[in-house]
Amino acid sequence: MIRPPSIVAVLALTTFCSVIVQHVSCKPRAPSLFGVARGGGKDSTSTSSSTDRLAVPFPTWTFDEPSSCMEWTEMPAVHLDMSSADTLDVDLNADLIIIGISDNNTPADSDDDDEDDSAGDDKGKTIDATLTGRAKDIDGILGGALTQTMLENDRKFKGGAKCGSVTPTIRVYGNGQTRRYMLVGLGKIDSEGSTDPTKCNELGRKVGSAVAAAIQSEKGIASCSVVLPRERFATSSSLSALSSAFTEKLYVDNRYRTGSNVKKETESIERVTLVIDDDAGTKNVRTCTSEDMYEAISEGRKIASGVYLARDIVNSPHNVLNSLSLADTAQRIASESSGLIECNILEKEDCERLGMGSYLGVARGSETKPKFIHLTYRPRSGNVRTKVGIIGKGLLFDTGGYNIKTSSMHLMKFDCGGAAAVLGAARAIAALAPDGVEANIIVAACENMINDRAVLPGDILTASNGKTIEVENTDAEGRLTMADVLVYADKEIGCKKIIELSTLTGACMVALGNKIAGVWAKDESLVDELLRTSSVTAEKLWHMPLEKDYNDLLKSKIADLKNLGGRYGGAITAALFLQHFVGKKTPFAHIDIAGPVWSDKLGATGFGARLVTDWVCRQGTSE
Repeated sequence: MIRPPSIVAVLALTTFCSVIVQHVSCKPRAPSLFGVARGGGKDSTSTSSSTDRLAVPFPTWTFDEPSSCMEWTEMPAVHLDMSSADTLDVDLNADLIIIGISDNNTPADSDDDDEDDSAGDDKGKTIDATLTGRAKDIDGILGGALTQTMLENDRKFKGGAKCGSVTPTIRVYGNGQTRRYMLVGLGKIDSEGSTDPTKCNELGRKVGSAVAAAIQSEKGIASCSVVLPRERFATSSSLSALSSAFTEKLYVDNRYRTGSNVKKETESIERVTLVIDDDAGTKNVRTCTSEDMYEAISEGRKIASGVYLARDIVNSPHNVLNSLSLADTAQRIASESSGLIECNILEKEDCERLGMGSYLGVARGSETKPKFIHLTYRPRSGNVRTKVGIIGKGLLFDTGGYNIKTSSMHLMKFDCGGAAAVLGAARAIAALAPDGVEANIIVAACENMINDRAVLPGDILTASNGKTIEVENTDAEGRLTMADVLVYADKEIGCKKIIELSTLTGACMVALGNKIAGVWAKDESLVDELLRTSSVTAEKLWHMPLEKDYNDLLKSKIADLKNLGGRYGGAITAALFLQHFVGKKTPFAHIDIAGPVWSDKLGATGFGARLVTDWVCRQGTSE
């Protein structure tokens, strides 16, 4: 994962040949262990009960054959919906009612959100617990219970100033039914920021996550309504972000669990309805139409579908996810795209004809044959104003090769985090169907393993642009695979812009931690695009330097360059290495996502899927 890999010199260039592989759906194999039917013995006619009892919970390898497909986590059964005039009375009688509260007391530029809750600075401070609109009506019905709850929980809730914070649940019993009420903070009112995309998305994501957490924690509810003031949710972007975050929060990976270990996304909830309150002091606020709101909620779920797939890919163990099953996943993305995505899989022979010696050198150590995946999204209208390349590092497991890793190797399944992000984005892009852009999503899939054919330290590899590379360290393999992908995107496809995501270096993690990805690019306008997109999708990027003098660290005594720099500045020298495989006039950005792609608490995060999706959608509308 963390350092640039090496690869054995590979065959000459010839004519290009590609193979379009039809997708075959992933169906669980007959239960088997080491290639023998379970329940087995010599008699193959074992009873169905014994077979069912011992059946494997997911399709994986047999002794002789690797896994050929990966299951996908299903999207949650719970959908967000919008209340209408015909259903409003029913919606306001849901089992759980969550009411959005804005802080009317704290200046919008105050930093109260970041203060320590335990601090006593707020003692004596008067809290404005005045409610408006439907919140006021409900408070009246409850005899002021909402107001009292705000006052009693001011230390943490701060009158709604802490966006996404919630109060304890209020339970009201009557007529044999329990109705529950909860307040969620919407932050400080900032009229100037009511349509700012970054602020709208931040508000939507925090509220969406809070609502999802609430329905997960509350037991025995079948319906939930969320009352939100129109003035705070005046734009499609805030509702789309809310929908996306809500859906993402409900992600549960049960693919490898059985029996009582299977976790439920929610206990019993059937529907969650948004009630947009027109009476909560809405003045001079230009809002989107009801039709726009419905579309925004739908878009949020589509974006979340890409995050789901990205998390599935990174979470999957290597005995499930290899180059074969990742190629199968790409084919399924295409088959479910309503004809908007074409899947092209280049086999080993095709890569040899293209001279991809750098990629194939790494792939020599793999259990399965290399699969060079190329998905092409084209808008249904045929209107293409620009062509972009989206590259994801596809190392499905990284042992380090002969420079073997000495710690945390069990986490090296996440070395395909770049591939996961771009393939997840492909799924979301097809669902959103943006106009004006052709997106080429490319992954060179293989593993970095050890066998009698694997690349060795000191080997010389030849990339498809003719540059020779000395493999100083086999654990710097990712950049070797991507060298040939970059040449392909730039020269074979002719992409006008290229972005690449990879879990490339531990050095980037040391510099930026596990919440922020680094971005390296010569083209400042491309950096600005990515930083703006990052601020909207809440996936943090930091612009890093491309120090030209550090290129000296990549000089080899016997080849054009080597795949590893010195001890210091490893994230920078990795980025500089990649620059050697893209034309000088092609805008190109390298994004190192090694830190934020994985959480010790949650596992795979899906980082990058939203970023790529949003960036691609914007390309079709930018001039």
